[in-house]
Amino acid sequence: MIDARDVTRRDTLLLGAGVLASAIARPALAQEAQGALERHGMSAFGDLKYPADFKHFDYVAPNAPKGGLFSQVGPTRLYNQNFLTFNSLNSFILRGDGAQGMELTFASLMAGAGDEPDSLYGLAARAVQISGDGLTYRFLLRPGLKFHDGSPLTAHDVAFSLQILKDKGHPIAQIQMRDLVGAQAIDDTTVVVTFAPNRARDVPLFAAGCPIFSRAYYATRPFDESTMEVPLGSGPYKVGRFETGRYIEYDRVKDWWGADLPVSRGLNNFDVVRYEFYRDREIAFEGFTAKSYLFREEFTSRVWATRYDFPAMREGRVKRDVIDDNTPSGAQGWFFNTRRDKFKDRRLREALNYAFDFEWTNKTIMYGSYDRTHSVFQNSPMMAVGKPSPEELALLEPFRGKVADEVFGEPFVPPVSDGSGQDRALLRKASALLQEAGYQIKNGKRLLPNGEPVTVEFLLDEPTFQPHHMPFIKNLGTLGIDANVRMVDPVQYKKREDDFDFDILVQRFSFSSTPGDSLRSYLSSQSATMKGAQNLAGIADPVIDALIEKIIAANDRPTLVTACKALDRVIRAGRYWVPHWYKASYWIAFWDVFGRPATKPRYARGIPETWWYDQAKAAKLEQRG
Repeated sequence: MIDARDVTRRDTLLLGAGVLASAIARPALAQEAQGALERHGMSAFGDLKYPADFKHFDYVAPNAPKGGLFSQVGPTRLYNQNFLTFNSLNSFILRGDGAQGMELTFASLMAGAGDEPDSLYGLAARAVQISGDGLTYRFLLRPGLKFHDGSPLTAHDVAFSLQILKDKGHPIAQIQMRDLVGAQAIDDTTVVVTFAPNRARDVPLFAAGCPIFSRAYYATRPFDESTMEVPLGSGPYKVGRFETGRYIEYDRVKDWWGADLPVSRGLNNFDVVRYEFYRDREIAFEGFTAKSYLFREEFTSRVWATRYDFPAMREGRVKRDVIDDNTPSGAQGWFFNTRRDKFKDRRLREALNYAFDFEWTNKTIMYGSYDRTHSVFQNSPMMAVGKPSPEELALLEPFRGKVADEVFGEPFVPPVSDGSGQDRALLRKASALLQEAGYQIKNGKRLLPNGEPVTVEFLLDEPTFQPHHMPFIKNLGTLGIDANVRMVDPVQYKKREDDFDFDILVQRFSFSSTPGDSLRSYLSSQSATMKGAQNLAGIADPVIDALIEKIIAANDRPTLVTACKALDRVIRAGRYWVPHWYKASYWIAFWDVFGRPATKPRYARGIPETWWYDQAKAAKLEQRG
């Protein structure tokens, strides 16, 4: 099995429209947060685990040695980054295929704690002052901040960065910064950021985690163009060697100003972090067995079950492990492009749900490794279960008559098959739904109400996922639906994905334990027509929009959870996808040259950030190999 790959595979907080209202605030703006207590951190609901004088995060080894190499095929992507190739070092815009890892080269105002759902602590900012109404944030920068060329990093660079991301950044960033009104540098060390009334709860967190760009650097370069010129950064790493489309290395900045701060101590331990790019997963696996790279997160159950018996594994030179994933597993499945007329009827979408035999696929192709996905909030308390609670009903009742009646009962659960691969009872149910919706059979072909045949094209960019499609396609053929897989190269795939030029494709997304404004990019009417947004299904439902706003406005966690459950019921009733599968763990394999802390951060993988290169292990491995 392969996890469908998406920007939110592991790190949702890093993600997040409109035009920046004004870069200059009204005269009193700078004073609004002044006088408020200085805070060393911030979170969605104001709760922080670590005190102001904390020395390091609990999950790190603060004295971990620096040095060595970490190399991998990257498991996550951000914004325009591509898993299989790259042709741009600008990874914060829509254009181009960005190189994975470019975020390592930029600092931000604050940095996240991996053992808290959404807390941030000071990085470039030593503190923040927040106005009583929560609409003005005054960030106080540390002295001595520098870009990699030695030029000073000031509040003017921060204000520029927030404005340029909102105005010209990737659509995901634009959506998440919709409620950011303006950013003003009061002096070199103070930036005041203002937000709109009724702002999304997580917008200040998103802004505090945004990369800081050099205003002077972009004074002579367009921000919104794809380029292979190495940008000027200020983070713990800078771009080293690379070969377009094949690999890229990031070199640790030995005199980085943030290295000994509490949010950085014990992190960023490798001298070089390298990303390898393969267009074929089989070749990528062979590369790992040949030590072409040192760490691998495995996403293919067949490979995990049958292929880790190569000599280095048997000899103990390669280790593997299963580590817990305590984050929401989210949604993975085949998503319908409802912008296309043939997918607008909910009954057609539901019928296709009955044609997918998960039980057979899991048993035959995936070695029984997975559980069925039901919810966009899978593996979290935000997932709807059973009938709505009184609190959920209070949110849903105003929409009675505007949503399916099932929203007020048990949430939709994908059908359980007999495991035969072609469950006749489920296929009969699918056929009955299609007949009811006016999709008749003629000469063995299923026809749209207008008389045209129903055809389905599944879009893929690499072959490993094909075996999961073929039994599904066979069952669709039984229903009279002509379906096929279209394989395209990674660049074309991303272009078609961004332009919503597909029938059905696999998407995986997950939200943080405190979802907020990021929901808009995946589920809102606004994002349904915004190229590059994550709303691949084209969901445009005023009820969903309203419930997203309820989630964003929640002022405590119980209210948030209730609103998420209500939203989950409405989305599941819409049948926007054929749900896949999930597992609440990571499969990892690595050449035995690493050290790691005793515990991982609860809400993150922690790799490679908390690991380090163990010289003694590496020497021993060389002697054995």
